[in-house]
Amino acid sequence: KDIQYVYSEFYNKLEIARFDSNLGKFVGYTEYGVKQANYWNNNPSEISRRKAQREAVCLHNVGIDYQTV
Repeated sequence: KDIQYVYSEFYNKLEIARFDSNLGKFVGYTEYGVKQANYWNNNPSEISRRKAQREAVCLHNVGIDYQTV
């Protein structure tokens, strides 16, 4: 539970939206980002995809990183 997956969307070097695995949803930071976050949050496959990324990337690699240390 202490592993966090964060996916950010940027436009013109400005973060417009972010998915945070601790929240389990997208959060928008600009007017356009809020609209996109609402769209993505209402799409169950997008939320499932991001949650699966946490499992596939973060949880898989944390074991490798701890073995190296």
